[in-house]
Amino acid sequence: MAIASAPAAPARGLDAGILKLIALAAMTVDHAGLILLGNLEICRIIGRLAFPIFAFMIAEGCQYTHNKKRYLGQVFLLGLVCQAVYFAVSRSLYQCVLITFSLSILMIFALQRAQRTGSWIAAAALAAAIWVLCEWVPGLLAGWDFAVDYGFWGVMLPVLVWMCPGRWGHLSALAAGMLLLCLSMDWPVQWFCFLALVPLYFYNGQRGARWLKYGFYLYYPLHLAVLEGIRLLMP
Repeated sequence: MAIASAPAAPARGLDAGILKLIALAAMTVDHAGLILLGNLEICRIIGRLAFPIFAFMIAEGCQYTHNKKRYLGQVFLLGLVCQAVYFAVSRSLYQCVLITFSLSILMIFALQRAQRTGSWIAAAALAAAIWVLCEWVPGLLAGWDFAVDYGFWGVMLPVLVWMCPGRWGHLSALAAGMLLLCLSMDWPVQWFCFLALVPLYFYNGQRGARWLKYGFYLYYPLHLAVLEGIRLLMP
Protein backbone atom coordinates (compact mmCIF):
# COMPACT_ATOMS: atom_id res chain seq x y z
CA MET A 1 0.00 0.00 0.00
CA ALA A 2 1.51 3.28 -1.11
CA ILE A 3 1.86 6.00 1.47
CA ALA A 4 0.88 9.44 0.30
CA SER A 5 3.75 11.86 0.54
CA ALA A 6 3.32 14.98 2.63
CA PRO A 7 2.94 18.25 0.75
CA ALA A 8 6.17 20.11 0.24
CA ALA A 9 6.80 22.85 2.77
CA PRO A 10 6.70 26.34 1.31
CA ALA A 11 10.09 27.79 0.55
CA ARG A 12 11.32 30.31 3.05
CA GLY A 13 11.81 33.91 1.99
CA LEU A 14 9.92 36.06 -0.49
CA ASP A 15 8.57 34.68 -3.76
CA ALA A 16 8.22 36.70 -6.96
CA GLY A 17 4.58 37.47 -6.23
CA ILE A 18 5.37 39.05 -2.86
CA LEU A 19 8.23 41.05 -4.36
CA LYS A 20 5.91 42.36 -7.08
CA LEU A 21 3.36 43.40 -4.44
CA ILE A 22 6.10 45.27 -2.55
CA ALA A 23 7.11 47.00 -5.79
CA LEU A 24 3.49 47.84 -6.65
CA ALA A 25 2.93 49.34 -3.21
CA ALA A 26 6.13 51.39 -3.44
CA MET A 27 5.23 52.56 -6.94
CA THR A 28 1.76 53.64 -5.81
CA VAL A 29 3.18 55.63 -2.89
CA ASP A 30 5.72 57.21 -5.25
CA HIS A 31 3.12 58.28 -7.80
CA ALA A 32 0.72 59.49 -5.11
CA GLY A 33 3.50 61.68 -3.73
CA LEU A 34 4.26 63.01 -7.19
CA ILE A 35 0.72 63.56 -8.47
CA LEU A 36 -1.26 64.40 -5.33
CA LEU A 37 1.17 65.59 -2.67
CA GLY A 38 3.39 68.09 -4.44
CA ASN A 39 6.35 65.77 -5.01
CA LEU A 40 6.51 64.79 -1.32
CA GLU A 41 10.05 63.55 -0.74
CA ILE A 42 9.31 60.70 1.68
CA CYS A 43 6.93 59.20 -0.89
CA ARG A 44 9.55 59.52 -3.61
CA ILE A 45 12.11 57.81 -1.35
CA ILE A 46 9.77 54.87 -0.74
CA GLY A 47 9.11 54.72 -4.46
CA ARG A 48 12.79 54.07 -5.23
CA LEU A 49 12.19 50.44 -4.22
CA ALA A 50 9.94 49.78 -7.19
CA PHE A 51 12.15 50.13 -10.27
CA PRO A 52 15.02 47.84 -9.15
CA ILE A 53 12.58 45.11 -8.08
CA PHE A 54 10.69 45.27 -11.37
CA ALA A 55 14.01 45.33 -13.28
CA PHE A 56 15.09 42.18 -11.42
CA MET A 57 11.78 40.49 -12.28
CA ILE A 58 12.08 41.51 -15.95
CA ALA A 59 15.46 39.77 -16.10
CA GLU A 60 13.92 36.67 -14.50
CA GLY A 61 11.00 36.77 -16.93
CA CYS A 62 13.28 36.95 -19.95
CA GLN A 63 15.24 33.96 -18.67
CA TYR A 64 12.24 31.70 -18.13
CA THR A 65 9.51 32.83 -20.55
CA HIS A 66 8.30 30.22 -23.03
CA ASN A 67 6.94 32.77 -25.50
CA LYS A 68 9.33 35.63 -26.15
CA LYS A 69 7.08 37.43 -28.65
CA ARG A 70 4.11 37.42 -26.30
CA TYR A 71 6.22 38.58 -23.35
CA LEU A 72 7.66 41.52 -25.28
CA GLY A 73 4.33 42.28 -26.95
CA GLN A 74 2.40 42.50 -23.67
CA VAL A 75 4.79 45.02 -22.16
CA PHE A 76 5.24 47.07 -25.34
CA LEU A 77 1.57 47.27 -26.33
CA LEU A 78 0.51 48.36 -22.85
CA GLY A 79 3.31 50.91 -22.94
CA LEU A 80 1.95 52.29 -26.21
CA VAL A 81 -1.53 52.59 -24.70
CA CYS A 82 -0.11 54.53 -21.74
CA GLN A 83 1.86 56.78 -24.08
CA ALA A 84 -1.23 57.56 -26.13
CA VAL A 85 -3.08 58.60 -22.97
CA TYR A 86 -0.13 60.70 -21.75
CA PHE A 87 0.09 62.50 -25.07
CA ALA A 88 -3.66 63.15 -25.21
CA VAL A 89 -3.65 64.62 -21.69
CA SER A 90 -0.39 66.56 -21.59
CA ARG A 91 1.05 66.56 -25.14
CA SER A 92 4.19 65.05 -23.65
CA LEU A 93 6.38 62.43 -25.32
CA TYR A 94 7.99 61.35 -22.06
CA GLN A 95 8.27 57.57 -22.32
CA CYS A 96 6.91 55.57 -19.38
CA VAL A 97 8.70 52.74 -17.58
CA LEU A 98 6.92 50.13 -19.73
CA ILE A 99 8.75 51.49 -22.77
CA THR A 100 11.98 51.36 -20.79
CA PHE A 101 11.37 47.70 -19.96
CA SER A 102 10.32 46.93 -23.55
CA LEU A 103 13.76 48.10 -24.67
CA SER A 104 15.35 46.01 -21.90
CA ILE A 105 13.50 42.89 -23.01
CA LEU A 106 14.40 43.50 -26.66
CA MET A 107 18.07 43.89 -25.71
CA ILE A 108 18.09 40.68 -23.67
CA PHE A 109 16.45 38.72 -26.48
CA ALA A 110 19.01 40.12 -28.92
CA LEU A 111 21.81 38.92 -26.65
CA GLN A 112 20.20 35.50 -26.33
CA ARG A 113 20.07 35.25 -30.12
CA ALA A 114 23.70 36.34 -30.36
CA GLN A 115 24.69 33.58 -27.95
CA ARG A 116 22.95 31.00 -30.13
CA THR A 117 24.25 32.23 -33.47
CA GLY A 118 27.68 33.51 -32.47
CA SER A 119 27.01 36.80 -34.29
CA TRP A 120 27.02 39.88 -32.06
CA ILE A 121 26.57 42.55 -34.73
CA ALA A 122 22.79 42.93 -34.32
CA ALA A 123 23.02 43.07 -30.51
CA ALA A 124 25.78 45.70 -30.67
CA ALA A 125 23.79 47.75 -33.17
CA LEU A 126 20.69 47.58 -30.95
CA ALA A 127 22.67 48.71 -27.89
CA ALA A 128 24.03 51.65 -29.89
CA ALA A 129 20.51 52.54 -31.10
CA ILE A 130 19.17 52.45 -27.53
CA TRP A 131 22.00 54.73 -26.40
CA VAL A 132 21.20 57.22 -29.16
CA LEU A 133 17.48 57.08 -28.30
CA CYS A 134 18.13 57.73 -24.62
CA GLU A 135 21.01 60.19 -24.82
CA TRP A 136 20.74 62.11 -28.13
CA VAL A 137 17.10 62.14 -29.16
CA PRO A 138 15.86 63.95 -26.00
CA GLY A 139 17.99 66.94 -26.99
CA LEU A 140 16.54 66.94 -30.49
CA LEU A 141 12.95 66.75 -29.17
CA ALA A 142 13.37 68.99 -26.15
CA GLY A 143 10.26 70.97 -27.05
CA TRP A 144 8.18 67.79 -26.82
CA ASP A 145 9.55 66.71 -23.42
CA PHE A 146 10.89 63.48 -24.92
CA ALA A 147 12.91 61.18 -22.68
CA VAL A 148 13.05 57.48 -21.87
CA ASP A 149 12.21 56.91 -18.21
CA TYR A 150 15.42 56.20 -16.23
CA GLY A 151 17.54 56.70 -19.35
CA PHE A 152 20.11 54.36 -20.87
CA TRP A 153 21.23 52.76 -17.61
CA GLY A 154 17.62 52.21 -16.64
CA VAL A 155 17.17 50.21 -19.85
CA MET A 156 20.38 48.30 -19.17
CA LEU A 157 19.62 47.45 -15.53
CA PRO A 158 17.60 44.26 -16.30
CA VAL A 159 20.17 43.41 -18.98
CA LEU A 160 23.04 43.50 -16.47
CA VAL A 161 21.07 41.34 -14.04
CA TRP A 162 20.35 38.79 -16.79
CA MET A 163 24.00 38.72 -17.88
CA CYS A 164 25.25 37.64 -14.43
CA PRO A 165 23.63 34.30 -13.53
CA GLY A 166 23.11 32.94 -10.04
CA ARG A 167 21.78 34.52 -6.88
CA TRP A 168 24.88 36.54 -6.07
CA GLY A 169 25.52 37.32 -9.71
CA HIS A 170 22.04 38.84 -10.02
CA LEU A 171 22.37 40.90 -6.84
CA SER A 172 25.90 42.09 -7.64
CA ALA A 173 24.92 43.10 -11.16
CA LEU A 174 21.85 44.90 -9.84
CA ALA A 175 23.98 46.84 -7.36
CA ALA A 176 26.50 47.77 -10.06
CA GLY A 177 23.72 48.79 -12.44
CA MET A 178 22.04 50.92 -9.78
CA LEU A 179 25.35 52.67 -9.11
CA LEU A 180 25.65 53.55 -12.80
CA LEU A 181 22.01 54.66 -12.82
CA CYS A 182 22.45 56.93 -9.79
CA LEU A 183 25.63 58.46 -11.22
CA SER A 184 23.78 59.22 -14.46
CA MET A 185 20.90 61.02 -12.70
CA ASP A 186 21.16 64.41 -11.03
CA TRP A 187 18.70 63.47 -8.27
CA PRO A 188 20.00 62.55 -4.80
CA VAL A 189 16.76 60.72 -3.91
CA GLN A 190 17.60 58.06 -6.53
CA TRP A 191 20.34 56.69 -4.25
CA PHE A 192 17.64 55.23 -2.01
CA CYS A 193 17.09 52.61 -4.74
CA PHE A 194 19.77 50.52 -3.00
CA LEU A 195 17.17 49.73 -0.32
CA ALA A 196 15.63 47.36 -2.87
CA LEU A 197 18.53 44.98 -2.26
CA VAL A 198 17.02 44.13 1.15
CA PRO A 199 13.80 42.42 -0.05
CA LEU A 200 15.61 41.00 -3.10
CA TYR A 201 18.15 39.36 -0.81
CA PHE A 202 15.30 37.24 0.58
CA TYR A 203 14.02 36.17 -2.86
CA ASN A 204 13.54 32.41 -2.80
CA GLY A 205 13.31 31.85 -6.56
CA GLN A 206 9.64 30.79 -6.46
CA ARG A 207 7.04 32.24 -8.85
CA GLY A 208 4.28 32.87 -6.32
CA ALA A 209 0.67 33.58 -7.28
CA ARG A 210 0.17 33.23 -11.03
CA TRP A 211 -2.39 36.05 -11.25
CA LEU A 212 0.31 38.54 -10.25
CA LYS A 213 2.09 37.72 -13.49
CA TYR A 214 -0.51 39.80 -15.33
CA GLY A 215 -1.71 41.96 -12.44
CA PHE A 216 1.00 44.56 -13.00
CA TYR A 217 -0.01 45.04 -16.63
CA LEU A 218 -3.53 46.02 -15.53
CA TYR A 219 -2.61 47.83 -12.33
CA TYR A 220 -0.05 50.19 -13.85
CA PRO A 221 -2.39 52.21 -16.12
CA LEU A 222 -5.37 51.87 -13.75
CA HIS A 223 -3.63 53.32 -10.70
CA LEU A 224 -2.32 56.24 -12.76
CA ALA A 225 -5.83 56.91 -14.08
CA VAL A 226 -7.26 56.83 -10.54
CA LEU A 227 -4.58 59.18 -9.19
CA GLU A 228 -5.07 61.60 -12.07
CA GLY A 229 -8.84 61.46 -11.51
CA ILE A 230 -8.38 62.28 -7.82
CA ARG A 231 -6.06 65.16 -8.75
CA LEU A 232 -8.68 66.63 -11.08
CA LEU A 233 -11.31 66.44 -8.31
CA MET A 234 -9.10 68.10 -5.72
CA PRO A 235 -9.86 71.79 -5.01
